[in-house]
Amino acid sequence: MANIQTPEFERLMEVVIKLETKEEALSFFEDICTIKEIQDMSQRFQVAEMLHQNKSYIEISKGTGASTATISRVNKCLNYGSDGYKKALIKLYESEAE
Repeated sequence: MANIQTPEFERLMEVVIKLETKEEALSFFEDICTIKEIQDMSQRFQVAEMLHQNKSYIEISKGTGASTATISRVNKCLNYGSDGYKKALIKLYESEAE
């Protein structure tokens, strides 16, 4: 991931973590991304959650419409990536438990 860690990327990450509400995040992502990009990111996160719940590729594909290639890529990130999905899921589950 070193190739994306530019000063511009760092600036983007700074602003993302400063967004305080869903409304702020939605407005920002609607402006910076296309609807398709937002849908793709949402789908990948849903795939990660279902993989984390030990769902099969067939269940995930049927439930999300994701291709097996997308599911495989997300699975690879979950198993060998930077733990971004795992950390996000933990934060989500912790906030839901409160």
